[in-house]
Amino acid sequence: MSSEPAPPPSGPFSGPAVRISGLVKRYGDKTAVDGLDLEIPAGTVTAVLGPNGAGKTTTVETCEGYRRPDGGTVRVLGLDPVADAARLRPRIGVMLQSGGIYSGARADEMLRHMAKLHAHPLDVDALIERLGLGSCGRTAYRRLSGGQQQRLALAMAVVGRPELVFLDEPTAGLDPQARRSTWDLVRELRADGVTTVLTTHFMDEAEELADEVAVIDAGRIVAHGSPEALCRGGAENTLRFTGRPGLDIGSLLKALPDGTEVAEPSAGTYRVTGAVDPQLLATVTSWCAQHGVMPSGIAVERQTLEDVFLELTGKELRA
Repeated sequence: MSSEPAPPPSGPFSGPAVRISGLVKRYGDKTAVDGLDLEIPAGTVTAVLGPNGAGKTTTVETCEGYRRPDGGTVRVLGLDPVADAARLRPRIGVMLQSGGIYSGARADEMLRHMAKLHAHPLDVDALIERLGLGSCGRTAYRRLSGGQQQRLALAMAVVGRPELVFLDEPTAGLDPQARRSTWDLVRELRADGVTTVLTTHFMDEAEELADEVAVIDAGRIVAHGSPEALCRGGAENTLRFTGRPGLDIGSLLKALPDGTEVAEPSAGTYRVTGAVDPQLLATVTSWCAQHGVMPSGIAVERQTLEDVFLELTGKELRA
């Protein structure tokens, strides 16, 4: 994207791209967001995760200016998304999962119309080619496949060279090739200094793309940090190895630190769960040597972001 025409001369915003303090949003008697605090650094990709009903969508829509807070403050690029909407909208891009596009409009005319609303848009033809929309440019929106609609919504969100872009499930319904192309585009946005707020139900996507992950549950942030830090600080890791069936795992357990668990989930396959570190690994291999066991396939399994999410919320992330 850096080879396109020069961006506006004003330059990127220097403070936190998003600053949320004590956000409260209610729908009747239901509190959807309950005193939520979050800062998103400029120029980063932040994935916002949460189970259905956790307040994730309400929080993001408040940042986009579609919802008015009942309490607390929200600042996006230093501006109030509601009071300063006219100044903010030209500087942000919003990709919605559905809606916002006239069903009878052709894909290329919608994208070109969106480009004309901005002073320094990306090259539309190059963007169409990049996202594989060339073959459907003259097709009405309602006749596009789900994946084509997703790619068009993404193109419309980024064509205006936003400083900040909100991407809602950007790869839902995409084939693997289109999904990878979308990931590459998000990386290029970050390289160009664009801040990306990503909501996704794909944990591998969050791990692959995000600099920061914010997990929302019951209207509050329950975890915030890099994917690596969250995985290190989440549930304990697992050491697996194979050996002859029926080992005395009770004896092995006595040699290991308190809080460690040992199981033989299938004959000859052993799982050690706990604070897996070099000392624990040395203890396991030493015990095997003392008992004439030749372990094989020794592997330390790092906790995934999905493991951490389930531990924090107790819920699967469903589309």
